[in-house]
Amino acid sequence: MEHLKDKKVGRLVAEDYRYADVFKKYGIDFCCGGGVSIEEACRKKKLDCNNIIDELNRVIVNKDHDQDFDSWSPDRLADYIIEIHHAYVKEHLPLLVQYSYKVSRVHGGAHPETIEVNRQIHELASELLPHLQKEEVVLFPYIKKLVAAARGGVDLVPASFGSLENPVKMMMEEHDNAGEIMRSISELSSGYTPPASACTTYRVLYQKLRDFENDLHRHIHLENNILFPKVIEMEKQEGV
Repeated sequence: MEHLKDKKVGRLVAEDYRYADVFKKYGIDFCCGGGVSIEEACRKKKLDCNNIIDELNRVIVNKDHDQDFDSWSPDRLADYIIEIHHAYVKEHLPLLVQYSYKVSRVHGGAHPETIEVNRQIHELASELLPHLQKEEVVLFPYIKKLVAAARGGVDLVPASFGSLENPVKMMMEEHDNAGEIMRSISELSSGYTPPASACTTYRVLYQKLRDFENDLHRHIHLENNILFPKVIEMEKQEGV
């Protein structure tokens, strides 16, 4: 039987998202970097693994069925990701661009880090928005066709990109890039902590960045640790 310390961080969060709160508390990456064991993650962060295991064991594991994403079919999960997380990015990223430009223009002299935050938010937008488009137009429609074929409803026409592993690898690399940008923004902003003299827009920007990072972590987790492994395995079973 697998010990908790040997479980992959992302896999544990896939089983119950409430474990994510423990990992976030200690700065353990459960989305892009979720492929390592809990023991290895603790070693990298120089944390006492036994303490982390104790906290994980205290997590209430009675699951709300509606949020048991690991039990959802891939097509249902893909729709959820588009309706909830893609919609969130499309709504809030343009606002982050607007707010960061204003803050950097007004406060850049006294707080030059806001100029770099503004630049990196623009970089994030140029990374994420085309990424969402590729998922919505190419990858997710193919996933739905794959699910339909597995259910016996339709014949699956081979995709131009070959195996699903090819676009999935690209999407995960782009997830890593977005995650690195958010980590950099977090460091520049001292963990989204505005200075005491910050105006309202400055404070709103940092709170929205914190919220955006939280949503992005969950978004990437659902794809990297649940959706993508499921559909790659499904494709292999279909013999595509």
